[in-house]
Amino acid sequence: MRLTVTTWNINSVRLRIDLIAKFIKATRPDVLCLQEIKCPDDKFPFKRFRRLGYDHVALNGQKGYHGVVVLSRLPFETTTRQDFCGKSDCRHISVTLGERAGLRDPVSLHNFYVPAGGDIPDPAINPKFEHKLAFLDEMRDCTTLRCNGSDRTILVGDLNVAPLEHDVWSHKQMLRVVSHTPVECEKLTATQKIGNWIDVMRSRVPEPAKLYTWWSYRALDWEAADRGRRLDHIWTSQMLADRVSDITIGKSYRGSTRPSDHVPVTATLEV
Repeated sequence: MRLTVTTWNINSVRLRIDLIAKFIKATRPDVLCLQEIKCPDDKFPFKRFRRLGYDHVALNGQKGYHGVVVLSRLPFETTTRQDFCGKSDCRHISVTLGERAGLRDPVSLHNFYVPAGGDIPDPAINPKFEHKLAFLDEMRDCTTLRCNGSDRTILVGDLNVAPLEHDVWSHKQMLRVVSHTPVECEKLTATQKIGNWIDVMRSRVPEPAKLYTWWSYRALDWEAADRGRRLDHIWTSQMLADRVSDITIGKSYRGSTRPSDHVPVTATLEV
């Protein structure tokens, strides 16, 4: 069975619902994972997504900030939420797809929105950066985020770290910029290693190729400057890594009217 999964930090689901609809009509992913939906559960546009074919919704939202959702054309077996750093700030949702979705062996999916961390990479004077580092530590130590040899698990989301040298436009200039500082990169890499995760985006497009999913709103001409970062990720357990047949980064959506600064990333798996 072929399964397509998209991750996208949409930066307000209600503000960009038409852009999401355009993407859905063009791509039709089986599962769409959105981050930073900025929407409480009771204000989520369920009816619009049902008209688009997404009847199954696992939602963890709040007013104003953050929030994650998994939208699916396939039914879920289970849904769970997890809090980190003692905060109920809506940064995680997970689902399991199984027999009801036509799968003989179940697949679990985690959708994350890691804190951005503010602008100053010093936890002593920047509480947002301190929170980000603590969040990454809890991800690393979380036993439910560790894959064994038989697990069929996917982790996606805006992890807000560009961990590799060629995940940013200039490794040297970005070393002191939040999202590519050595401490962040080391913590995210440790989470991946200890959890036995495979970075399937980089398996498909290995370094030294540049790979970006985010371009700043601050750039006067984002496309010409092309000063991007790979902040959005798709990881899988070892069992699924060789089942990934394609990874697509929807760069053109950054050039849409009123875009998100992130673009959709879609993985195709043979499950």
